[in-house]
Amino acid sequence: MEYAIVGNGVAGITAALEVRKRDPRAGITVISGETDYFFSRTALMYSFMDRLTLRDLEPYERGVFDAQRIRRVRGWVTDLDAQTRTLKLDGGRSIAWDRLLLATGSRPRRPQWQGLDQVRSGLVNFVSMQDLEACETVARPGAKAVVVGGGLIGIELVECLRWAGMEVTFLIREPWYWPVALNAAESAMVIDHMRRHGVIVLTGESVAAVETDGQGAVTAVSTDAGRRFECCALGVSIGVEPAVDWLRGVSTPPRLNRGIVVDAGLRTSLGAVFAAGDCAELELPGRSPLVEQIWYSAKRQGALAARSMLGEPIQYDPPVFFNSSKFFEIEYTTVGRFPRESGASGDGLREFYFRYPGKDASLRIAERGGAVEAFNLLGSRWDHNRFEEWIGQRRPLEDVIDRLHQAQFDVEFGRLDLTPARAAFKLWRAESLRHAGVPA
Repeated sequence: MEYAIVGNGVAGITAALEVRKRDPRAGITVISGETDYFFSRTALMYSFMDRLTLRDLEPYERGVFDAQRIRRVRGWVTDLDAQTRTLKLDGGRSIAWDRLLLATGSRPRRPQWQGLDQVRSGLVNFVSMQDLEACETVARPGAKAVVVGGGLIGIELVECLRWAGMEVTFLIREPWYWPVALNAAESAMVIDHMRRHGVIVLTGESVAAVETDGQGAVTAVSTDAGRRFECCALGVSIGVEPAVDWLRGVSTPPRLNRGIVVDAGLRTSLGAVFAAGDCAELELPGRSPLVEQIWYSAKRQGALAARSMLGEPIQYDPPVFFNSSKFFEIEYTTVGRFPRESGASGDGLREFYFRYPGKDASLRIAERGGAVEAFNLLGSRWDHNRFEEWIGQRRPLEDVIDRLHQAQFDVEFGRLDLTPARAAFKLWRAESLRHAGVPA
């Protein structure tokens, strides 16, 4: 049986290794136009800032792929024919397959700003290896950069350009930084932290137009507030979208929506074709269509897609959402999904928030119907597995507050004193009970 995998990110490589583990005789070919070897995309910034070499970004020794008899092909796929079960590559080569996995990941979302189509240089994203190379080309000490966007990729790019000695203006369209993940107080703390690192942070302001010189190099951006910022580098980090447009013109395209539509077995509409990772859009019974654009989910989907391609009956069930990162020096851990609007509501939601005085540290925990459902913790390092366990056990908020120490990693100088948080919780709980007319 011949297995072809398009994409050598975490979903594709996890699938390749899982197929090999379960079928020692299978033929496995991994195709990528980005790099020869799998690398950790989430660590791009550490290569930029000289903390890791490019080889350090590769989680596996290069000899692993030959040892596991996984063929690597460098090239971009230009056609998919599910009837003849072949792929065509940009160099003219054809690859035959019995089972095919599409794991093409995400691409940066492209805005519709006036003048953007005139840009030939100075525009950078921060998603691919090619983006890393472009960022290293435009970064110059003392020069000016503008970064647009409000998520994790945006702040990583800001930190990289500040490390390179550039003057960075960070434009955020929303009222505060990353409202999909942070409340206003958490955002204010992160923004203050960025400003102490010399970043010019502006919220509620969007790019209206991009200016270029006669060679198409970025020279300035103007905003909808009427301001103009000179720059030689424009970083765009306004989100990503499934990298599936190339499939619209192939001989036998799978069903597409936002991403490649798959069922609970990660099967596409083409039968012997599967999809996993950022490019896959899950249609699961009783749920809204779901695209999970996060590293941990891509790895899990890759392993399950391999089993599905091998004929095992699998039913994908999205795990409890989890992510971790850093905002410059502020550690960040989030588990579960917070409602878009924070605070109390009529459906039983309670949300406890505490900011440590004088520290860039806080914790926020949401409870609904007597069970915790989400955690946001900044300024310390936490074990997400324990939080997932408590969500699954439907533990009450009071119980979780008592157990928080069990989820702290024992890192030097990294543990928060939980005493003030617990004291604040007692006051918050008493006030909540008073408003509800219940004796404390």
